[in-house]
Amino acid sequence: MSFENEEEYIDRAKAGDLMAFSHLVEKYKEMVYAVTLKILGNTFDAEDIAQESFIKAYQSIADFNKRSKFSTWLYTITYRSALYYLRKNRIPTRTIDVRDKEELLATTNTQVEDLKLGEQQEFIKKAIAALPPIEGLLITLFYIDENSIEEISSITNLSKTNIKVKLFRARKKLRKALSVLLKGESNSIL
Repeated sequence: MSFENEEEYIDRAKAGDLMAFSHLVEKYKEMVYAVTLKILGNTFDAEDIAQESFIKAYQSIADFNKRSKFSTWLYTITYRSALYYLRKNRIPTRTIDVRDKEELLATTNTQVEDLKLGEQQEFIKKAIAALPPIEGLLITLFYIDENSIEEISSITNLSKTNIKVKLFRARKKLRKALSVLLKGESNSIL
């Protein structure tokens, strides 16, 4: 089955075509998993909630009205499912101790000289993972998944101003962490 565009898959899925919906799952599975992993912090729960998000999306696809992009609608379902899971299960969190961060920086500084592009990306992922969950999610949605501020606002129910402030703060934290890890190369990255 191969349709011209995503809209045809959506229309077919709305009509009950499970194969058309499976195409949408295949297209967005990595994005959905990335969002759940960022919010929940562990692969087991992230996989469960990603799967649950697709089930919810399939069950309510008839309600998708195409006023937003399908990806935005799916992000919203995923984001809310993950937050609901967190509230329901009250997963304990802890802040990163400054000594832990210094230890991480000290152990990785010897390897920085040998970094290649792929290794830089790993450091960026780790730096994003070290951010508070909402800031890491916003960075991921905006820079990696290339969602607009408006789309992110729709997904998270945060105001556009709040998103911009949080993105500014997150960029500042990332720049600081990466400048130490990458010895000043972060200016070309961020």
